[in-house]
Amino acid sequence: MINMQPVAYVRNSRETTEDDYWGEVISSIELADGYTEQSLVGIDDFSHIEVIFYFDKVKDDNIEMDARHPRNNKAYPKVGIFAQRGKNRPNKIGLTTVELIKREGNKIYVKGLDAINGTPVLDLKPVMKEFTQHREIKQPSWVSDLMKNYWG
Repeated sequence: MINMQPVAYVRNSRETTEDDYWGEVISSIELADGYTEQSLVGIDDFSHIEVIFYFDKVKDDNIEMDARHPRNNKAYPKVGIFAQRGKNRPNKIGLTTVELIKREGNKIYVKGLDAINGTPVLDLKPVMKEFTQHREIKQPSWVSDLMKNYWG
């Protein structure tokens, strides 16, 4: 058994899960009780952070463990849940790299976080160029079509 508690919560204007137009969404990430602004000291020296969050609104009945058409669109090939980034994942974990706008006390403000208001945050990590891949990214063509409006 793995037991985790949120370290923070997302605050923004998005109340429902939607597939597209996340690029201009500004969110604050507010630390949970028990964490102080000391946890964020130095984070504003980075331009981007990775936000690891929990899809708490996904119902257990909607969890996918096999192959499916992304967004249930039959124009896309049927691929396994681990070959896509849908929210109905077995452990309900999301990960997004976002632009860090600023830090104020126990909050950070970010741009482009694809998580709805109230989403529990499991961890925050600064993006360091030494941790990024130095090779070209390979992906199937359906991904670019699916993502054409994701960031807006």
